[in-house]
Amino acid sequence: MEISRRQLLSALSAAGLVAVIPSEPASAAEVAEGSARLLANTVAVFAGTVESNARPETAAKLAAIDTAARTNLTLMDGAGADELFAGLVLGTDEANLNTAFRWLYEIALATRTPGGPASGLYENTVVQRRVIDGLGWLHERYYGDQATGYYGNWHHWEIGLSQHISKTLALLADEVKAYRPDLIRTYVVSMDAYLRNGVDGDVNLDSRFHTGANLADITTNRILQGALLGDDVRIRKALTDQLTVFVTIDPYHLNHGVTDGHYADGSFIQHASVAYTGSYGKALLTRVVQTLKILDGTGFAHGGELVPTVHGWVRNGFAPLIFEGWMMEIVKGRAVARTDTGYTDVAVVVEAIVDLASLTTGADATALKSYVKYIRSTSRTALDPAGFVSPVSIVRYADIIGDATVPPADLNPASRSVAFNAMDRTVHRRPGYAFALARSSDRISKYEYMSGENLMPWFQGEGAYYLYLSGQDQTQAYGVDYFTTVSPYGLAGVTAPVERRRTIPELYGKPYYDNPGHPLNFTSSSESQNTYVYFPRGTHRHSGGAVLGAYGVAGMVQSDDVAHRDKGAGLLPDDFVAYRNARATKSWFLLDEEIVVLAAGVGDSAGRAVTTTVDARTAAPDDQVSVTGMLRDGSPWTGPGLGDLRWLRYANATQRTAVGYVFLDTPPVRITLDRVTRSRRVVRTANPDTAVTRTVLGVTVEHARGAQPTRLAYALVPNAGEAGLRSYLHDGPLKVLANTPRLQAVTHTGLGLTAANSFTPGIHEAPGMRMRIDGPASVIVRRERRGLTTVAVSDPTMHRDTVSVLLPGRPLREVTSDDGVRVRATHGGTRLDFDTHHAYGRSFRVTLRGWA
Repeated sequence: MEISRRQLLSALSAAGLVAVIPSEPASAAEVAEGSARLLANTVAVFAGTVESNARPETAAKLAAIDTAARTNLTLMDGAGADELFAGLVLGTDEANLNTAFRWLYEIALATRTPGGPASGLYENTVVQRRVIDGLGWLHERYYGDQATGYYGNWHHWEIGLSQHISKTLALLADEVKAYRPDLIRTYVVSMDAYLRNGVDGDVNLDSRFHTGANLADITTNRILQGALLGDDVRIRKALTDQLTVFVTIDPYHLNHGVTDGHYADGSFIQHASVAYTGSYGKALLTRVVQTLKILDGTGFAHGGELVPTVHGWVRNGFAPLIFEGWMMEIVKGRAVARTDTGYTDVAVVVEAIVDLASLTTGADATALKSYVKYIRSTSRTALDPAGFVSPVSIVRYADIIGDATVPPADLNPASRSVAFNAMDRTVHRRPGYAFALARSSDRISKYEYMSGENLMPWFQGEGAYYLYLSGQDQTQAYGVDYFTTVSPYGLAGVTAPVERRRTIPELYGKPYYDNPGHPLNFTSSSESQNTYVYFPRGTHRHSGGAVLGAYGVAGMVQSDDVAHRDKGAGLLPDDFVAYRNARATKSWFLLDEEIVVLAAGVGDSAGRAVTTTVDARTAAPDDQVSVTGMLRDGSPWTGPGLGDLRWLRYANATQRTAVGYVFLDTPPVRITLDRVTRSRRVVRTANPDTAVTRTVLGVTVEHARGAQPTRLAYALVPNAGEAGLRSYLHDGPLKVLANTPRLQAVTHTGLGLTAANSFTPGIHEAPGMRMRIDGPASVIVRRERRGLTTVAVSDPTMHRDTVSVLLPGRPLREVTSDDGVRVRATHGGTRLDFDTHHAYGRSFRVTLRGWA
């Protein structure tokens, strides 16, 4: 059972904190012993051990460590009079300063890595002292004066630089104390001074900069610093602060006003409103697992108490979002524009799972190890453990893969539907495919752009969806090349106005809007920048859905973002550019063979032309791609262009994949199949200027300029054959019952399932729906042959106290129900009342006996 943030905070403040952090301060001898063990653990995590590094599986990792160090030393040898590394200009670019500290860390790491190539770096005190002197040189010239530092990105100064510095000092602790004993305290004082979003050089839990993954990074740095100083108080304070990231967020009782973190439904949010499991979420997972490893046996904390919480993150938060070794696009934020996402993201998660398995026992350890094997067996790209951070993790991974007693097993059931309503995301999984949907609302951002990353993100939260097909290399379908070659206005699932939008650098000549003189104080890291530029939220609250077993329904009302609303209200500067969105009310019905999509009220209040994209799929230019279909009059579809289609089938023979589209009630559809070549730099300024070519399928519905709002209804049919698509034309099981801005509903007679989204207050019903809904609500009803009727209900607005549903007919008897469900017979049927107060989109279920 999930527990709320308030309950867990209570537990942590009482028995939980006693269990995790010893209540009695340690003696001086115990602190010294614990600090030494903590530093030794840190060396083992990053450099490996004699035992781990003797294993052949670590050879590639050790070679990479050695190569990086020798390359960096060569750059030091070639440095000019005012350089530490040849060609690395310091003093104005904080990213270059971060690189300098990272290169010193890489050299230090090689000197502490046993069993590496015979290059003479291991335990080479001459090289270690070069690193120490380099630290001293950087502090004296570019780091020690906080009055001239802290330019550019705050993250470098408060987190990134401190990570490299703290790890380097931890690796070389003995030599630093012998050679330059003042250097550790000198650096710690400076690192504290750079915590400008903190309080008196320490963490500030009320700061929006010290939350989630950022907080875990800062506190892990401070734990290492405390060990270097032998400072028990610093270590315990950092641990106490870090414990807050383990607490499930209760949105109705926030601690320090923080919305960043893990939610009861498996959601993860960073930056207050960005769905971020696949980027910041994986960073948090990595950091806390590393912390548990470095604390092992130190006496400062009992990390085993926290392992079940992290296991829950993996099972409920990460596993649904990983498909055949690929991290889904819907939870990557601006990272979707990077060239190394997807399979690389999952490799990072796998390393954390491998280490987590080593921290637990029994069935939990077996489940985690089986999941590691499952990812390896299903991934279309081989996972390279040489990319792991720790040589010890590489050995553990090899042992898991080589253990014949551990069977591969998914943490997901074969069929699963997940409503991540706390972050406006939906995932639907079946053998053979997975469907991922990105929604938005007044709670969750429409997209994330920042630092020149994800330059054209405008519609990524407007119901954009991704259909992952089993057996396909997903780099050929999605990833950076999808966003590079598919029009940002034509992402699958998106309704967008026909207009050209400009990127932030195009609009303002820099990667952010700069206007510190305005009352909203627009600077690169100001809250107003976040609100209006980096990750704006929508202006409508309706976004959510319900889950019943392995079936789901989701709905959303498309809206403008807050920037357009506030620009119209005169709150933003005259030169600030805000765009108006199109209008649509949308539902997604998640079944076995089909995903049914309804859209109503599709149009534009400003009279612009609008397009709705049914799908956009990409293929390698040499893939054997074919598109076939049938027109509504029964004749074959003969080629690209506009057609009044009944169904369409897209097949990629090279990848052995196919998708069918059944047009249930849709205007004529335009089909395009184009070869597109663009540079990856169009989506991220730091990407290499590499041209990529894809064959891009576009399936779109056009809404003319000035036209009245329209509606459309279609079904995506993964892995469909032509015969199966034809079967939908002959009185099939799938029927649309309602498709208006007030009510959208479908029924599937083969499944005995009816699902509906009501979007406005009042009673909603439709012919054939066999229920009356007091809206707004998301409802699924399934009638089974055994005489059982099961109902699931959710409040997609997050604001209702009660949702009611009436099932007409003879009264039904309650069999089982969730807490908060009331069943009573009324004149004309069975009334179901669901207490949705403070449920935050959770689905309530009740099972009844009898026929409705």
